Amino acid sequence: MAKGKEQSGGLTAREIKDLRVLAQFTSVYCRVHHREEKAPLLDTRPALAALRLERYPLCAECRDFLAYAIERRVRCPLDPKPVCKHCPVHCYKPGHREKVREIMRFSGKYLILRGRLDLLWHYFF
Repeated sequence: MAKGKEQSGGLTAREIKDLRVLAQFTSVYCRVHHREEKAPLLDTRPALAALRLERYPLCAECRDFLAYAIERRVRCPLDPKPVCKHCPVHCYKPGHREKVREIMRFSGKYLILRGRLDLLWHYFF
């Protein structure tokens, strides 16, 4: 079992941080690109409670994408789990892989240009 992982199937602090950044970036992307009605992704798994997904309203398309991305991350067979962009195994379907790149590229630049310089570390590494 990975260091820092709870017996109940919880996520490590790094995994929670990575998923929270993904949820935040997806929310920013959705807010700028989609005008549909938004609602948060509802996931009742106790391991995901720390993500506070209710803070990130998304359209239906982006909710589906985020649910898929979270599921892929949670089910990652590697131990310890690497950051997805440095992973040797590509578990995303090809269409989703391009979508996550698009979301991360757009939202990273968008937030940095609006003063979120703390995200530079995550954006480049």
